[in-house]
Amino acid sequence: MTRIALDAMSGDFGPTVTVPAALHVLSENDQVHLILVGDEAALTEHLSQASAAIKPRLSIRHTSQVVAMDELPSHALRNKKDSSMRVAINLVKEKEADACVSAGNTGALMATARYVLKTLPGIDRPAIITALPNMRNSYTYMLDLGANVEVSPEHLFQFAVMGGVLASAVKNVSTPRVGLLNVGEEEIKGNDCVRDAARLLTAADSINYIGFVEGDDIYKGTVDVVVCDGFVGNVALKTSEGVAKMISHYVKESFTQNILTRIVAFIALPILNHLRRRIDPRRYNGASLLGLRGIVIKSHGGADQLAFANAIKEAIREVEQNVPARIADQLDTFLNEKRQVG
Repeated sequence: MTRIALDAMSGDFGPTVTVPAALHVLSENDQVHLILVGDEAALTEHLSQASAAIKPRLSIRHTSQVVAMDELPSHALRNKKDSSMRVAINLVKEKEADACVSAGNTGALMATARYVLKTLPGIDRPAIITALPNMRNSYTYMLDLGANVEVSPEHLFQFAVMGGVLASAVKNVSTPRVGLLNVGEEEIKGNDCVRDAARLLTAADSINYIGFVEGDDIYKGTVDVVVCDGFVGNVALKTSEGVAKMISHYVKESFTQNILTRIVAFIALPILNHLRRRIDPRRYNGASLLGLRGIVIKSHGGADQLAFANAIKEAIREVEQNVPARIADQLDTFLNEKRQVG
């Protein structure tokens, strides 16, 4: 039985989203036990729809505090030890849960998870990774998405290792293609950090490093993993979200101009619905905090029921694939290679 701790008070909507999402996942998967962490009275109020078959696989861990979405990570770390976020992460550390899912404050979640769980041997900093749809009817993993705005070549190398392991585990790709995000594909392009990271990756035989990639490669499906620093990654992600919203706005505007365009929209409705499902960001919700001694999944703060349910499913996949242990094994392989070379 896979056990997932949910920061049920987190996000913009709290239990109104997290609890129905939990019930949905439990109805689909009878091999999962979910622990709702938060205010017991508030959570119980939203559990009226839980069926008798589901209730045995659902439990509540009461907490008295909540980390606000705009709260400073340092304040949350020092003063919110009984928050739903902190307790959910503690459950992972204490082996009472196999993973944690939260839609809370990203900075606070990263700081708390790193403090409580610590990083894996050989990992200096955790990174945020998520899947983005591409043109090959698949998806591309991208990291880091905001946890580390300043990095060294060694950090980018570690991100590549972690991203490759996740892609291999979840996408079932034996040798995932890894690319470094740059301003061009030529070796002379980019800053010193990116070029030095490229040399480290080129020298690692166990990584299927294909070289520099550009922004459009994220969605073309050229690679399985795109590696960059958190500043670039977060800007790229938010820009992509903005472009998707703009396209959706223009499509809707174009099809509602007059009676003729409305008729065309009705005829094209199956195609439009298919397109909406393909690019729906809710389907790809659930960013992993890679590099920790435990699995922590970050859901979008504004996630609805479908999106939060998908974040829970991402946690289940990573538990089933034992992602932290696989990352540790891969890093150990690289360390052994370096010792032999030395």
